[in-house]
Amino acid sequence: MGRRILLLQGHPDPAPHFGHALADAYADGAADAGHEVRRLTLATLDFPLLRSKAEWDSGPVPPALLPAQADIAWAQHLVIFFPLWLGGMPALLKGFLEQVARPGFAIGPIHGHAQPQKLLSGRSARLVVTMGMPALVYRWYFRAHSLKALERNILGFVGIAPIDETLVGRVEALTPAQRSRLLARLRRLGAAAT
Repeated sequence: MGRRILLLQGHPDPAPHFGHALADAYADGAADAGHEVRRLTLATLDFPLLRSKAEWDSGPVPPALLPAQADIAWAQHLVIFFPLWLGGMPALLKGFLEQVARPGFAIGPIHGHAQPQKLLSGRSARLVVTMGMPALVYRWYFRAHSLKALERNILGFVGIAPIDETLVGRVEALTPAQRSRLLARLRRLGAAAT
């Protein structure tokens, strides 16, 4: 039985990059295996950044992001593609997640508990991150700190688990053969909906 998969392209530049090709490969593998696939490209959305706790707590979600929330609610599995910028996710992706993962949609009220209710439980995720440095350097020397923060403090906080990772290092230096192998790997992951 197919899964409902949302591909979230977090690259701020709408021009094609290798991360876009990776998303296409994942989508092709998933569709060929009978999964339902929806796509969301953040670079095409226009929304403001949150600027206060009051906005976070009770401000309206920007109209441009209501369909995004509907897609997230629909999805059983999210795949988030983004380049590593200044050691973390691009500001556009962070701003998007702050806007959509609001109280009432992603987290419930605190009723005598230390943590709010996780309203997006039952969904899994994969993070596909491209970077200029070798992936092993990011993972072992820098301890993948920003990736861990995304997994624990954003996705895990709203109930998304398990979360898998695909790190693509030295993206600008990849040979055509290496790119082909990575695209084939993403097709296989898409087919498996993992």
